[in-house]
Amino acid sequence: MIAFLFKGLIRDRSRSLMPLLTVIAGVMLTVLMYCWVRGTETEIIRASANFSTGHVKVMSQAYAQNDDQVPNDLAYFGVAQLIAKMDQEFDDMVWTPRIRFGGLLDIPDEYGETRSQGPVAGIAVDLLSPNSPEKDILNLDEALTGGRMPERPGEVLVSEEFVEVLGAEIGETATLVSSTMYGSMTTYNFTIVGTVRFGVSAMDRGAMLIDITDAQYALDMNDAAGEILGFFDDHIYRDKQAQAMAVSFNEQYTDPDDEFSPLMLALREQGGLSQTLDMASAVSTVVIAIFVVVMSIVLWNAGLMGSLRRYGEIGVRLAIGEEKGHIYRTLIIEALMIGAVGSVFGTALGIGISYYLQVQGLDISAVLKNASMIISDVMRAQVTSTSFVIGFIPGLLATFLGTAISGLGIYRRQTSQLAKEFES
Repeated sequence: MIAFLFKGLIRDRSRSLMPLLTVIAGVMLTVLMYCWVRGTETEIIRASANFSTGHVKVMSQAYAQNDDQVPNDLAYFGVAQLIAKMDQEFDDMVWTPRIRFGGLLDIPDEYGETRSQGPVAGIAVDLLSPNSPEKDILNLDEALTGGRMPERPGEVLVSEEFVEVLGAEIGETATLVSSTMYGSMTTYNFTIVGTVRFGVSAMDRGAMLIDITDAQYALDMNDAAGEILGFFDDHIYRDKQAQAMAVSFNEQYTDPDDEFSPLMLALREQGGLSQTLDMASAVSTVVIAIFVVVMSIVLWNAGLMGSLRRYGEIGVRLAIGEEKGHIYRTLIIEALMIGAVGSVFGTALGIGISYYLQVQGLDISAVLKNASMIISDVMRAQVTSTSFVIGFIPGLLATFLGTAISGLGIYRRQTSQLAKEFES
């Protein structure tokens, strides 16, 4: 029976071509939108984790309450000892301390007077240790656009865009004007040895990267750090595992009565990322629902038109004794066959376009020019195993609903009227 119906669809393209094209277009857009949402979610997680949140982050309780203000006066003391303990207890994690700070970066002239200066957002990371994970986390080899990496204390990387604004050059001295963790003003001279571009507008506008030992000395933060970031050793964020780890850590180390005791937060619990990621998941669900509804309406109309065109055929089948239920079921089977074929072709097209966007990406830096959110300037789609099956949901469901609704007219046909219909 199925082979017979399939041959009928091939031979009569007028009843299969339009529904097939509709399904292909709808499934392709569904797959493309799903891959784009997943890619956007992955880019947000990757950029946020690498530059700000880690997969988990350890801070003092007081620091965590004002995290967005970077309160280094509430930093955690005893970083080395705490990291040593966490290395033993969470051996599948990579831990790295960081200090975020703000201030002015001053470029002096040949007389030592200010030639130019601008506000800077500094990040202190482990740049000089031979086994430091920061070079891989921040992808510094690719981010480096000029000069070289720091090799000794007192050397600094500055964002390429910021260097151009300041009119500075590689090899020049730059003076950081900031405040220590105790609130007093501090100045510290660095040598600009390289420029970087991370591909994140919020970082590229005015960032500097120094070694954490330099920051601890300049900001009077010996054995202290504002944050300790933890990353899964395969660099893939797993939310449930991260949250379970945070609960386990906090039960052991966090003292509610001591605001300077350590507190661990998972990525989703920081910077409003929970709402952002939940919204991304909701968007993919809404996209599928929209295409199911729209395609169902289109295919319903197509089914009604097909029923009118096949009015005589259905009448003959009823006249020779075929049951209405059997005719109705064959129409639904035909629709599901069209939906299956259309879903295959639509999925192939959607995955092809998504893979291209995954490799090439789409530059949205113009939109993010003044954005403060840490998000990559180049957004990419992401092809996952779900991408190969997600399109079959609207492809099959819409064709089923469209035909099921339009085919109900069969049950309104009266066999007593068939003779008059044939006469006309």
